[in-house]
Amino acid sequence: MSECTRLECAGQRLRGVRLERRRHPSDVAECAAASRGLVAGKRPPYCLDMRMTQSSTPTLAAGWADEQGTQRYRERVASRFADDYFRPLAGSAAASSIGAGTYLGECDDSDDARYVRSIRHAVRSGINVIDSAINYRCQRSERAIGAALREAMAAAEIERDEIFVCTKGGYLPLDGSPPASRAEYKAYVQREFLDTGVIPPGELVADGHCIAPEYLDHQIDRSRENLGVRTVDLYYLHNPEQQLDSIAPAEFQHRIRRAFEALERRVADGDIRSYGCATWQGFRLDSAARGYLSLLDLVTIARSVAGEGHHFSTVQLPINLGMPEAIRSPTQCLPGGRWVSLLEAAGELGISVVASATLLQGKLASGLPQQVRDAFPALASDAARAIAFVRSVPGVSVALVGMKSTAHLDQNLQAGS
Repeated sequence: MSECTRLECAGQRLRGVRLERRRHPSDVAECAAASRGLVAGKRPPYCLDMRMTQSSTPTLAAGWADEQGTQRYRERVASRFADDYFRPLAGSAAASSIGAGTYLGECDDSDDARYVRSIRHAVRSGINVIDSAINYRCQRSERAIGAALREAMAAAEIERDEIFVCTKGGYLPLDGSPPASRAEYKAYVQREFLDTGVIPPGELVADGHCIAPEYLDHQIDRSRENLGVRTVDLYYLHNPEQQLDSIAPAEFQHRIRRAFEALERRVADGDIRSYGCATWQGFRLDSAARGYLSLLDLVTIARSVAGEGHHFSTVQLPINLGMPEAIRSPTQCLPGGRWVSLLEAAGELGISVVASATLLQGKLASGLPQQVRDAFPALASDAARAIAFVRSVPGVSVALVGMKSTAHLDQNLQAGS
């Protein structure tokens, strides 16, 4: 039995943990609860940069993560990490196999400040993959990333070509703070997205999700402003399986094709470098389930849009000790009728894999079985062991970990040594 397989077995007892499905931003009750943490008083100085509007004209950092820049970054920090710590992501550039996620947190100035400090510390310490989504924390996570990168570049701690800046679009983002009521949310959606034509008629599903080309164009431009970059390195469609709750599979494939056409155009324009799909359950489901995503179908659509030179490069999904479906469940069908795991399918199709929920929103940061601890005896914390497990899975390029605390960040980086 392989090391990975034995650790999967140890992880089976963890799968009884109640999983929190990510909610979309139309869940106003959740957002309203978050808003109660808003901090009164003077804003930190960087908040002036973070509070962008459609009329603002920020200076965007030119460039993207390329082979030369990421190799320079790798050489600068390599002595701190294992030989396999840097891996190819979406091409030949070198990505840290631990990435910084920005999903969790309150929509308030206090967590903004924590993220700015943590991200700046991360890029100094050996993490060159930063992941977000425009809807995370009412756009505040993207804006915190932008503030941190501006500070780090101004201090000559990093250069733009050394850092992968990744984000997602699909869910409707709130702006700065959540609405006070469902009615206020619906008025916001009507005013900002429907009346303006950003979302065409019939394209909004579940009151909060859209992948129409017009909407993606709008969101890419807003994300570039929030992040302060001319070019987003990796842009994901965010949980595209959400659409399948409302439309038929044939219409879904049509919408995916139109989305990929728009994303290929934005690659040609230099606004993004490549694109992919970031999912919560689509690649983990049985093929008969509603919401199931076929990686082969997505790659086939990308090829039909742009040929073999398409820029569909990466998928993101949960992979951890309690959610091992990408490793062991044969959910994906390849030519010839072969059913294989998502990781095996991605390898054969030339698609990079980024693992999300590495710590399962903190549930795997403590209390791991002794068998897992024995497998990583040099590591001092269960959090580092859970991260090391995901890093050890063949085919995983990056394990994302949410890190607002610089102390936790330093502990988690031990998993890369």
